[in-house]
Amino acid sequence: MLRCFVLLTTLLSSTAIVRAQPNVDLLIRSGRIVDGSGNPWYRGDVAIRGDRIIAIGKVADVEAKRTIDATGLVVSPGFIDIHSHSDFLLLEDGNAQSKIRQGVTTEVLGEGNSAGPYQGKLSPRAAKINGKAEEWTGLGEYFDLVERAGIATNVASYVGLNNLWQSAVGNSFERPNEDHFRYMEKLLDEAMREGALGLSSQVMMPPGSLAATDDIVRLCKVVAKHGGIYSTHIRNEGTGVFDSVKEAIEIGERAGVPVDIIHLKIADQQFWGRMDEVVALIEAARSRGVNVQANVYPYTRGNNNLVSIIPPWAHEGGKGKLLERLKDTSLRDRLKHDIQNGVTGWYNHYTAVGGDWSRMLVSGNNRFKGLTMDRVMSLRTVGMADADLLDELFDFLLEEGGSVSTVYAHHEEKDMNLAMSQPWCSIGSDGSAYAIEGPLRRGNPHPRNFGTFPRVLGRYARERKLLRLEDAVRKMTSLNATKVGLRDRGFLAPGYFADITVFDPATVIDRAEYTDPFQYNIGIKYVIVKGEVVLADDKHTGSRPGRALRRRPTNQTVSSADGE
Repeated sequence: MLRCFVLLTTLLSSTAIVRAQPNVDLLIRSGRIVDGSGNPWYRGDVAIRGDRIIAIGKVADVEAKRTIDATGLVVSPGFIDIHSHSDFLLLEDGNAQSKIRQGVTTEVLGEGNSAGPYQGKLSPRAAKINGKAEEWTGLGEYFDLVERAGIATNVASYVGLNNLWQSAVGNSFERPNEDHFRYMEKLLDEAMREGALGLSSQVMMPPGSLAATDDIVRLCKVVAKHGGIYSTHIRNEGTGVFDSVKEAIEIGERAGVPVDIIHLKIADQQFWGRMDEVVALIEAARSRGVNVQANVYPYTRGNNNLVSIIPPWAHEGGKGKLLERLKDTSLRDRLKHDIQNGVTGWYNHYTAVGGDWSRMLVSGNNRFKGLTMDRVMSLRTVGMADADLLDELFDFLLEEGGSVSTVYAHHEEKDMNLAMSQPWCSIGSDGSAYAIEGPLRRGNPHPRNFGTFPRVLGRYARERKLLRLEDAVRKMTSLNATKVGLRDRGFLAPGYFADITVFDPATVIDRAEYTDPFQYNIGIKYVIVKGEVVLADDKHTGSRPGRALRRRPTNQTVSSADGE
């Protein structure tokens, strides 16, 4: 019904003169309207009063406080980043520079970890908000804090499986008992009532990997009662990718929830070229009524931590225990064996890249940032004739406190293109809101933090013609809004929130590179959040109109908006 309404509105708007009420706050004139539905563009105007679109099409007889001339530019809904990690960076700097400059107006937060809950055996989270130390335990409290801090983008969030699990059992690898599961269900129900979109999981590594399929089904049944979604970083993106996709489908089918698979890929060279089989699994599930979809980022390298090379058993008890095990020379032979040969059910980043250190790029903030690990190893072993590189890995992790952010070259362009072109596959960055200067210029982060959405528009729509422009925009806007239940965003239509991105289709492109990521893109001209201009002619205005978008139950007829 929603899509039909938007299509009808578009048809009427593009063929008739709309006489808006005489005074509006913002008028965007003469743009190429790409409304988010996937329909062909048409030329028209967009009139905004307050935080809403009030007219679209050929808008006549109107006076505006401000007018933007969009001649030659595309006017689209603001981009919705369905997979973002800006949760805590936004509390440091709410300007969200690297996201706003990509045209992003809403960030969907939370993967295995989320900004709440922090209860039970999980200590409260703390941060400085406007110079004042603040603590919170629940997702709703985080929403309140991030609004009080002031943010340029809107935010929405899943509740992370890791938070639920660790709140119940801490860092133990012991099997949870019935009381633990009831506590997880209680926390999940509370988070859903506070506005969470659904449950998210990262089941590749502990603690998420400790959850069995039945456990996740049980929790997703709580999500189903609230009309939410299950978003998952699947258990194994490499040699176990087929079984892992099947597991995600099974969870959705048994629990009765929609499923979105995070950054769909085949991340092991042994299985490259078999994305058609993954697509077939998803299509077969959809044909029998299971609402399973996916998202991708437009790069063939992923970002994880170097510590993910360490097998799961070594992580039990938390980071302190992990570091003790890395120091224990009696355990190193076992660690090396498992890294080189794998452990059943574990996604092994080392074997996924064929044990090739040159396909691992240090992105963490240390003296080796921006270097591939083969270069790091070479520098660390100067003058050492018989150096054991895995020993060097352990020592490097010990020096860095058990954490080194790393970019892995583990999947291929052909597979990624096939996934991206599927109608149910949307775009998410898997990135955070960094900046090219100031305290948020850190490390050597993945270029997706700066370039995801312009890269899709410039490289994959305009240059390579993998996607129509209208389909590319749909994958960034209405497809993501519909997946997560944001019922008044993602389209350009009267009554919808005025979250809008204006870009030059002839020049929009990413500039960030793996070895030089701190570069903003070009071609995004204006970004409007809730009717306020946040980016104008490549300049951030400093405006922070963003809000926390608390999901409301699907059986309510009110807007799923901002808690206003």
